[in-house]
Amino acid sequence: MGFGPFLRLEELAPDVALIQALKEWWDPECHAFLFPWGHMVPTLEDVVRITGLRVDGQAVTGTTYTSYQEPVERLLGLEVRGERSSLVQRTALQASLGMTSARRQTGKGQAEHMERMTDDARAAMVEEEGEAADRDLRRFLTLVIGKLILGTRGDPVSCRCLPLLEDLSSVGNYAWGAALLAHLFDSLGTSSRVTGVAGFFPLLQVWAYYHLPSLGRWVARRRGAVLLLQRWWFYRDERSLRRQVTMIHDAMDTIPFGHVQWTPYVGEDDTTQPWVERSRPYFARDIWLHCYNTVVRLHHRLVARTLGLHQAVVEFPTRQRSWERPGRSFRGIQQVTDWTVRVREQLDDWERRGKEVVSEAASDKDYYRAYAWRYGAQVYRGTRRPLDPEGRIASLEGILHSTIQHRDDLQAMVDQLRGELEMAQQMVGGASSSREDPGHSVLEGQLAAAAARAEDALAQLREREQELRTALARTTVLETEMAELRLRPEAAEATRWRQEAEARWQQDAEKAVRLRAEAGDLRKQLGEERHRSDMLRSEMRGLERDLALSFGNS
Repeated sequence: MGFGPFLRLEELAPDVALIQALKEWWDPECHAFLFPWGHMVPTLEDVVRITGLRVDGQAVTGTTYTSYQEPVERLLGLEVRGERSSLVQRTALQASLGMTSARRQTGKGQAEHMERMTDDARAAMVEEEGEAADRDLRRFLTLVIGKLILGTRGDPVSCRCLPLLEDLSSVGNYAWGAALLAHLFDSLGTSSRVTGVAGFFPLLQVWAYYHLPSLGRWVARRRGAVLLLQRWWFYRDERSLRRQVTMIHDAMDTIPFGHVQWTPYVGEDDTTQPWVERSRPYFARDIWLHCYNTVVRLHHRLVARTLGLHQAVVEFPTRQRSWERPGRSFRGIQQVTDWTVRVREQLDDWERRGKEVVSEAASDKDYYRAYAWRYGAQVYRGTRRPLDPEGRIASLEGILHSTIQHRDDLQAMVDQLRGELEMAQQMVGGASSSREDPGHSVLEGQLAAAAARAEDALAQLREREQELRTALARTTVLETEMAELRLRPEAAEATRWRQEAEARWQQDAEKAVRLRAEAGDLRKQLGEERHRSDMLRSEMRGLERDLALSFGNS
């Protein structure tokens, strides 16, 4: 059925702080994380390499019902939690499998506890065959799928998978790994006040270990082991959850752009992971993911860098509510719904394997600018982005993009003042001469002076922008040099290079502080010019009224 590698996984202890910190970076509109260095999102390749679950094959979808009482009684020999419910008690499932006591005994470790439960289950099922064996298999699969792969918060287990388990010979044809990812995306979209996520949380942890190694939230376990989940011990920290989350956020705010691992699986020996080769046709695709009544888009085009490509500017996706399920409280229990009909277009997309991601961009520069323009208030203006030695690139990016926005605002003001000046000149030419109407002449001069001052400020801001771009490029080069030094700590000249690089970084940091102060002065000047512009517009309206009255009297 394809669950073999997944079921051989060992201890899966959660790093609650890391999961919560990642959740607070999640954007439910585009189903991706909004980090200082751009979008990031777990992909189908991450799922299959980390969990071993199948991401190719039939979509996990079908009909959801108002009640699962009949299939639970017929296929599992159990009772559902309520008359209109898709949940069954976990303890009842475990007891039906011979695990009558699932509570860990005092002093027993995780390994001993699991060994005892396994022995109990084997003893209970060793002599069963035929329909009884099929029933036990469905109970076990319901526990694995409903509690681990597509788990819910709390103790009860979802039994929505039962219609797909009726024919046991077809269970292995479904893309359970893709359903896992859809379920995880949906869970990440819940309120940040809710701690943790439903679903298979270790995927997020190991994904962060590979793509964000600078976080250091892991301990090496078995190098070269497969699945990749087997290579790490999970991080344990005795500090409070909020303190840990804050520390992780601070660390992520200062991760240099060059330290993000976009392609961590290059060089991986795929011969030991046959499930990877089988799933490869579904990698690098923009595709709709299905998990019963949850249908979400995997926007792989937002993370083209995971394919070794430069990130092109794309239209940032927003939520499409025309077909999505009616709301987060709807879990397929309020009405009978055939999702193969309701989301036929999205299901056809899955069957066509979505759309291949390509990029012709020569650099990421345009993408960074568009990203900052769209998400700058959320990403680049946070209080946790100081000008510190480890946040050089991120800080300069934030200042640069803020400067670009101020430049665009100032350009709009210049255009407005020039337009009003042309209107005033047309009125003077059509109504009277400057000698006949001195008020018009004064107003025209004031508008011309305000436009000239705004243009001077705009020119200064453009100079600051160019200086920032130069400083950013230089800092990026220095960061690359430092990365090379970290890879060659034995070099005799490493200390000298590091000192020189730190000195240049200090100069760039001081320049950034100066540029920030100058940008503040320009913003103040822009405010004053706006005030003068409002005054001039008020005087212009008064003058227009006077001209209208004079024309009426004549």
